Amino acid sequence: MRGALAAFFIAVALSTPTQAQDWPARQVTIVVPFAAGGSADLLARILQQHMQARLGVPFIVENRSGAGGSIGAGFVAKAPADGHTLLVGTVSSNAINAFLYTKLNFDVARDFQAVSLLVRFPNLLFVNPKIPAKSVPELIAYLKANAGKVNYGSSGNGTSSHLSAVMFELATGTKMTHIPFRSTAEVVNSMIGGHIDLAIDSMTTTWPHAASGAVRAIAVTTPQRSATAPDVPTIGETLKGYEATAWQGLFAPAGTPRPTVDKIAAEVRRVWNLPEVVMALKNVGAEPAPSTPDEFADYTRVERAKWGEVVKASGVQID
Repeated sequence: MRGALAAFFIAVALSTPTQAQDWPARQVTIVVPFAAGGSADLLARILQQHMQARLGVPFIVENRSGAGGSIGAGFVAKAPADGHTLLVGTVSSNAINAFLYTKLNFDVARDFQAVSLLVRFPNLLFVNPKIPAKSVPELIAYLKANAGKVNYGSSGNGTSSHLSAVMFELATGTKMTHIPFRSTAEVVNSMIGGHIDLAIDSMTTTWPHAASGAVRAIAVTTPQRSATAPDVPTIGETLKGYEATAWQGLFAPAGTPRPTVDKIAAEVRRVWNLPEVVMALKNVGAEPAPSTPDEFADYTRVERAKWGEVVKASGVQID
């Protein structure tokens, strides 16, 4: 009996590191829950290229778009928990949608294992040049003096663009009229055409228009100023605690062995520390932010709570 027990405990002790050593045992699929060509797709393809070259098995990127990222996320949530199917999740797919969509077939908090944060993206608060405000305090005063008369655009109902503006309204006690569009490009074009007054949307897309003077940059939504535009203040410099950061990170199905998760996270950090990768990310306005699985799990927990309150305040729900 003692011999059998000893053999059992030795087997258990050896099984954990073996799980990590065995990954990857076959092709790894990185699911992007949005169409090809976007920032999440870019991150997945950077990981694909460098991990495949180093680890010697095929890595493929699979785009499964729809429902604000929920279709791709749902696919990974139901995949085998062995580290061979991964998700590039976003603030939408893994924080906002849990409160926005009423009929998700998975539970964001229960069905995913956080692996590593990948990047953060600032959003930019910008206005039509006809709006006289040139700073956050001036804008707040203008909105209060013109209650209900100012409109704002977003890249769609329930997007971080929409909810960032809702957060701004809640923080300032102001009220604007929401006009949803289908993309950030449409928001910018409508503002340049004189049809909308204000927006808070992706800095990656909007900054070139602000730099040219076609729209006026007021502030960024991240806690720190952006290296892309260091002279543009943060909203938080005026409204303490305001933060609406767009982010993307790597997830595995819940139940993936922790040694495997740790090994994947270490590979992410290795790739993200490569000088050419750092440069590629910064060129699209992204802040590289690799983390440990525990750090990322804590981060997503806080993000879900924050965005849940904003979605509730917005009154937006999608069946």
